[in-house]
Amino acid sequence: MKIAGLVLAAGGGRRFGRPKALVPWQGRTLVAHTAETSVRAGLHPTVVVIGAAADRVRAAAPGLDYVENPGWETGMASSLRAGLAALTPTNATAAVVLLVDMPGITPASVRRIAAQASPTALVTGTYAGRRGHPVLLGRNHWAAIARSATGDSGARDYLRAHAAEVETVPVDDVANDHDLDTPADLAVAERA
Repeated sequence: MKIAGLVLAAGGGRRFGRPKALVPWQGRTLVAHTAETSVRAGLHPTVVVIGAAADRVRAAAPGLDYVENPGWETGMASSLRAGLAALTPTNATAAVVLLVDMPGITPASVRRIAAQASPTALVTGTYAGRRGHPVLLGRNHWAAIARSATGDSGARDYLRAHAAEVETVPVDDVANDHDLDTPADLAVAERA
């Protein structure tokens, strides 16, 4: 079974003050770190959706499979739609969605979620019972998710509407889903 990685890295990082894809993390950029997490977890292909500062992101992390989202300013939903559209011609059974501003998501957590993959699967990682990332979207849901995604909610509304179908997998022993919204968040994460 082929499982794709979908890295959402198109935002401008308004609260952060710059595109988060370009933020340094452990000797490389967050976009390179997140794409590497996907690849190390065995996801193939791994598609990276970019928008803000796209040329700078490509230059900072060359060699990745990029898809540009010209509507990135409208929110995460447009990036999710762009990424799912790029994956549709592949033979991937499912896609694991990774957000560029969550460097605590590990290959081990991604593998745990990916182990539940099927064309009909909807899977989220959990942290002390709270749903979070990574998120796996089975291929049979992609078109409906793309239609329902709006603004910054991504697949959240679709997952809520299909809550009875969503499988949850604890990953808090191997990952954390703290997001880096501000430089202060980055400083805390670096100290941890």
